[in-house]
Amino acid sequence: MTETQSKERTTGSSESVVELSSVRRTYYLGEPVDALDGVSLSLPEGSFTAVMGPSGSGKSTLMNMIGCLDTPDEGTVTVNDQDVGSLSDGKRARLRGAELGFIFQQFNLLPRLRAAENVTLPMVFQNVVDEGRRERAEDLLSRVGLGDRLDHTPPELSGGQRQRVAIARALVNEPSLLLADEPTGNLDTETGSTIMGLFEELNQEGRTILMVTHERHIAEHADRIVHLVDGQIEEIEELGVIRHETHREPAHLLACHHRPQAPLHADDSRYRPWYRCRHRVHGAWWCFRTGHRR
Repeated sequence: MTETQSKERTTGSSESVVELSSVRRTYYLGEPVDALDGVSLSLPEGSFTAVMGPSGSGKSTLMNMIGCLDTPDEGTVTVNDQDVGSLSDGKRARLRGAELGFIFQQFNLLPRLRAAENVTLPMVFQNVVDEGRRERAEDLLSRVGLGDRLDHTPPELSGGQRQRVAIARALVNEPSLLLADEPTGNLDTETGSTIMGLFEELNQEGRTILMVTHERHIAEHADRIVHLVDGQIEEIEELGVIRHETHREPAHLLACHHRPQAPLHADDSRYRPWYRCRHRVHGAWWCFRTGHRR
């Protein structure tokens, strides 16, 4: 690989995991309200997209559409080339379970189940054989730095640890897309930064991520920011990040139980030297646009 090639900006392949074409969704609350008004958007494989906008701008409706929880009144939503609107409820549920991983602001862990048991739940609904569930959960929890918390229940974990369990749960069925709804909203600044470092690690492995957030500094961890206003895309802001191309293992290799893997300690810069470079590029770009120094 030449030096020029290593500095090319890459945001994933040309193939799209999700395509929205002229999507409209109207709710009737006394009078019609267009939650989404002709939205077209593509999520390339391996991309990291953040969505921002004021309350009522359509962020939740957009996530529901892409998450196969709702269907459009007009237009099309495709996930891995499947038209979500044409599927039955059962087929949408199967697509959602197999191809999408959800991460929530409230974590949504079952409080009486241990961390490993929470992670195994999606595999139960996908009929994964019982013999492999525990081992798979242990592998993922170890990768997110919770190998010593396998048998702790959510009340025994900190907020950041609960979110790491939720991330492991979202990854357990090898989804094509991670959907994160305000993943740092209930976390302090330091813990939120740690979680975002973990998201960047996952994206560097080739994971496609769509994240909704109200916080600009959180959104800047993504490749681009989609700005929603009144159900329409006002702007798609490319952050202009130069990524150093690295070897990415296919996602299915994460399931290998015998090959040792370094834990994703997002708060340890030794595991992500590219992050420091990215942070400096963000800072320089911010100064260029605003004429100020941080």
